[in-house]
Amino acid sequence: MKKLPSVFKNTLSKDINNNDRVYTTFQSKDIEVNETQGLNVLQKINLIFNSSNYVYKANVDIKLKDKIITKQIIGKNKTHLITKENELIPISDILDIKKSLK
Repeated sequence: MKKLPSVFKNTLSKDINNNDRVYTTFQSKDIEVNETQGLNVLQKINLIFNSSNYVYKANVDIKLKDKIITKQIIGKNKTHLITKENELIPISDILDIKKSLK
């Protein structure tokens, strides 16, 4: 076999670091907290129903005047939320609502 000529290789005298590094420090639940901050209850309900994750039912934590309940909501009308168990929860009684992590 015929010997091929060698390839010129320049010596490197310094450390080359030209890779970009990207770090994120937030998680999806942190984003939800920031998105719903400063909104009233009706706007939060509309965000839940208009989200891309909502198809038929949404697991939510509802803070009422005296307790916090976890329900699956399937719809709403002007004055009430409708749950999967066919319960009506008055929107006027809701202090806060957020998606459940279940």
